[in-house]
Amino acid sequence: MQVVIAAGGTGGHMFPAIAYAKEFQQHDPGGSIVFVGTGKSLEGEILGKEGFGFEPITVEGFVGRGVVGMMRSLILLPKSLWRAVRILRGHHADLVIGTGGYFSPPVVVAAWLLNIPRVLLEPNAMPGLANRVLGPLADRIFLAFDSARPFFSSSKVKVIGTPIRKAFALERPPALPQKISHLLIFGGSQGARAINSAMLKAAEVSSRLREQVAITHQTGADDFERVKAGYAQLGVQADVRPFLFDMPQDLAKADLVVCRAGASTLAELSAYGKVGILIPFPQATHNHQEMNARSMEAAGAARVLLQSDLTGQRLAEEIEQWISDIPRLQEMAGRSWALRKVHATEQMVGECLSLVGHPVAS
Repeated sequence: MQVVIAAGGTGGHMFPAIAYAKEFQQHDPGGSIVFVGTGKSLEGEILGKEGFGFEPITVEGFVGRGVVGMMRSLILLPKSLWRAVRILRGHHADLVIGTGGYFSPPVVVAAWLLNIPRVLLEPNAMPGLANRVLGPLADRIFLAFDSARPFFSSSKVKVIGTPIRKAFALERPPALPQKISHLLIFGGSQGARAINSAMLKAAEVSSRLREQVAITHQTGADDFERVKAGYAQLGVQADVRPFLFDMPQDLAKADLVVCRAGASTLAELSAYGKVGILIPFPQATHNHQEMNARSMEAAGAARVLLQSDLTGQRLAEEIEQWISDIPRLQEMAGRSWALRKVHATEQMVGECLSLVGHPVAS
């Protein structure tokens, strides 16, 4: 079986797709999987480590780009569509999976033109524009949130969860935190300067944070040197990295997490029963990150801190509250664990194999 997955741009799009791909390999070891993305260096680096082939297409986002940017995006569409048709024909694709984002439409439309079965993955509480537009062309649509259901034909939809990698599928609940001795901070695959700056200021104003808590901080490549130097100036021995390639290992060590609210991030937090201070990306399309975060907060598994309210002082106060209230942290960790859906990937792959008439391995 030949599978083509449209996934790129950010880790939030790529890691669920990689989980998908690895599950396909388990069921069909003789098959082939290739990714189609934007050609960014991060895509090649991540996929190279995971051992998957990659085909780039030239395409740009449409939403929030201004008139000139939107015109450029439209001009690029015919070229990207033709490129997608050539990729699907060249790889003899049996199935195409779109994960949302501006790189998905050319690939999914090309699959529709070539009559190749098409599946969409929508992991957010509020569906993105790409998936909403592509919904009528899809054969199956997998959702993580019930709130996304009204945007698609009910006959195509299954609410299953967000694909996560096997490394996140723990057999038993992790031990509840007895204190906050390790803090994990990350702002998405490309980092978040606002979170980075607030965290440095928080470490400056909070002696408890400096003296009692070990820090692992993913900064993004562009802000790495500044953040590393900032911690050094404060005398904080933080583990600062541009990107965290082994998130399961780093998440397992964390007692508390400060992060964005992408769908894959929240699925991974729940898979490990971790509590997050969630800072939604304010420019996320249709404000979907805040909707994701509010859903987890409503379940009693996280706290939301909007970026408009984010200061170093406020972040320090939030972290110190958790340091002082471990019973509350333990209660919320249990609720986070209860939200986990670690079998979503397996269920989706089974549905896909059935869709194309491929035997499902036992």
